[in-house]
Amino acid sequence: MLTDIAQQKKAFKDRSVKIGIIGLGYVGLPLCLSFVSNRFETIGFDVDKEKIDALKNGKSYLSHITADVISQAITSGLFSPTDDFSKISDVGVVIICVPTPLNNNQEPDLQYIISTGKLIAPNLQNNQLIVLESTTYPGTTDEVLKPILKQDRFKYGENLFLAYSPEREDPGNLNYKTGSIPKIVGGDDPLARELACAIYDQIFSKTIPVSSMKTAEAVKLTENIFRSVNIAMINELKVIYSKMGVDIWEVVNAAKSKPFGYMPFYPGPGLGGHCIPIDPYYLTYRAKQFGEDTRFIKLAGEINNSMPKMIVAALIQALKEKQNKNINGSNILLIGIAYKKNINDTRESPAFMLMKLIEEAGATASYFDPFIPAITKTRNHQNLTGRKSINWSKEELSRYDATLICTNHDNINYEELVENSKLVVDTRNATRLIKDNSKKIVKA
Repeated sequence: MLTDIAQQKKAFKDRSVKIGIIGLGYVGLPLCLSFVSNRFETIGFDVDKEKIDALKNGKSYLSHITADVISQAITSGLFSPTDDFSKISDVGVVIICVPTPLNNNQEPDLQYIISTGKLIAPNLQNNQLIVLESTTYPGTTDEVLKPILKQDRFKYGENLFLAYSPEREDPGNLNYKTGSIPKIVGGDDPLARELACAIYDQIFSKTIPVSSMKTAEAVKLTENIFRSVNIAMINELKVIYSKMGVDIWEVVNAAKSKPFGYMPFYPGPGLGGHCIPIDPYYLTYRAKQFGEDTRFIKLAGEINNSMPKMIVAALIQALKEKQNKNINGSNILLIGIAYKKNINDTRESPAFMLMKLIEEAGATASYFDPFIPAITKTRNHQNLTGRKSINWSKEELSRYDATLICTNHDNINYEELVENSKLVVDTRNATRLIKDNSKKIVKA
């Protein structure tokens, strides 16, 4: 057995092992490219044939990954996208990067982990390492995935190895690429952890082993719950300080000058992305099974989820005070509908709820986003599917009764926006440097 482990680790170091990555989205695709750039032959698996076809043709569907990078990976011969899961038998390492959303009851939806386990189980081979990276509650890898993969011919820790290593991708962040972010690794047993660290050591600057898969699962939830709670605090402070005539953005910028004991968080129109709006509910669900109530975490969720309504209330007030107009019958332009700046990711974007609330109030809601020419199908706002971004022009901007900045993309001309808009409601402090026409700007 030790010889087998030694041989596997050697195969990792000399790049003679094939890597299989399941799920070619915001986590799986960058991970594939990291392995390829480190000279690993990598097979990317996905059930979405459109993604597979796009990649085979050298096209990218993620705004922060260029087509050139995809083309180079394909032409190198090291990257092979496929929807044929029988090829799992060809790889030595299987890394699962599939979505973990919520169901309609705000509870974990593990269907993608379960279906992936069932897809790969018949094709598993001796001495393969399987790593789950999808964000989930402590115990999922052990209690949900492990039984699905278990077969009579395998014994965990001897000829099949299971580990959990949470993804830590931050799409669009130019300061932290996939390989530069330390990798947390928890194994089903010491050998599985050793193997998982050994393969990740080849592409990550640092691996951090922890005592169990449950601990590794808890690390990711803790990171995102930390952000959720602090964002909720700053959103609440924004509302309070605004009534006192205090600018929250000025407060945060001054407070962050303290070199210890403070970390800046910023307010916004609501939470977006696949992680922060969702992950706290995974822990809430799991905590209930142990008789615990996540009161503090749930309160943070309530505050963050209330922000779109507060933003629309601020918009209504600004229209009344600045233009003597009612929201009913007004034309509103949203700037940016991605959940964060400089990417084309709309998962859980608060802009969709803002559009819904604005239209329920009797206004029309249009949008401009240079990264999103048209809205694709979403889980909760399917009626918006196909709605297209307006074309940017001074004349077009002047048509709207108010412009609402939801996402502060860097490639937007905010001076031109303010100059040609009748009213600008800014939820991101994107207009902070604009002095001319500042009376048109309302922070919300």
